[in-house]
Amino acid sequence: MPSPRDRQARTATFVVYGVQGLSFATVLVQVASLQTKLELTDGALTLLLLIVPVFAGVGSVGAGTFAARYGSKLLLRVAQPVVALAVVLTGLAPSVPLAVPALLLFGLAVGAVDAGMNMQGVAVERRYGTAVLNGFHSLWSVLSLAGALWAVFAADHRTSLAVTMAVPMVLAVAGSLYAGPKLCTISEEKVENVVEAPTGKFPWRPIIPLCLAMGFLYIGDAAVSNFATVFMGKALLAQDSVAKLAYSVYQGATLAVRLGGDVAVRRYGPAAIVRLGGALATLGFLGVVVAPSQPLAIVAFGLTGLGLSVVAPQSFSAAGKLDPAGTGVAIARVNLFNYVGFIVGAALIGGLADAVDWRVAFVAPLLLAGVIIVLAPGFAPKRAVAKA
Repeated sequence: MPSPRDRQARTATFVVYGVQGLSFATVLVQVASLQTKLELTDGALTLLLLIVPVFAGVGSVGAGTFAARYGSKLLLRVAQPVVALAVVLTGLAPSVPLAVPALLLFGLAVGAVDAGMNMQGVAVERRYGTAVLNGFHSLWSVLSLAGALWAVFAADHRTSLAVTMAVPMVLAVAGSLYAGPKLCTISEEKVENVVEAPTGKFPWRPIIPLCLAMGFLYIGDAAVSNFATVFMGKALLAQDSVAKLAYSVYQGATLAVRLGGDVAVRRYGPAAIVRLGGALATLGFLGVVVAPSQPLAIVAFGLTGLGLSVVAPQSFSAAGKLDPAGTGVAIARVNLFNYVGFIVGAALIGGLADAVDWRVAFVAPLLLAGVIIVLAPGFAPKRAVAKA
């Protein structure tokens, strides 16, 4: 039975995930507006946006080192307000030379928060003794959607870009300040009755399947996030309003699965759920590749969302079990492949589309989603216990 303190930490962690979803979406949905404001070509925009995942990877690795010594609570209390500040600075930036440092700061802080919030999520799950991570990720999706809807509302009312991006960050800072003091402390994050190995080493070999699955997941996610609307328009000649349905259905399916994902994991186990997720994602990408019509392609994109949505929460949960002392370093390293996958996915799919065509481009995430099925046993590791 969770204690009142455990419930308090869980509520605070929900807030942290929600704030991160809101912050990330506030930047993501303004890419086109930023391109117009900064007068960027498509190539220049791509290079500018690469700053975020590259430096997010740096922030994630640094977060592992910081949290191992000081805990993810302090990490989040520092880094999450910095994310909000970076979002505001990005909206205010009048030129590329000023946008670059703002996006660099955003990338570093986002990577740190991504790692830190999943450390907190795993700590809460460990204290509850049952699967809860899908619930945290579902709130990330809900607030991400809220951020996108706010952007639509602000655009309809001709609100300036700076104000549009700043208003959600007021809520983000308020949420961060509320949640920070209530998060798990460094002592509460530690695994009870476990002594860190004298060598200080982690069992990296069992973590490799998690890293690979995370990378393959985000190659698929990058394919859909960056190119679903383009695919619908160029491969199936869909109008813009119809093309956008593909990504909306993908996100809706992702949210639906995460809302009930914890119940499924408790009943069937993480390996079975990841195996099923990989199969659904493979089927979905196959549907995208061969879809003869717009409605079937939209359904196929929804299937990819159903399948891919379960991988990230279970990757972090399994990484937590493989961290002998609960330091969070393993989680930070697995989180790094979030950004590796996103960068590789954007380059791979775009490159294949330019070289061949859009249907062939989506064969790549189809094959990699199939590999996730093979990697599924790695999601049910025994807790690593180091001997003193």
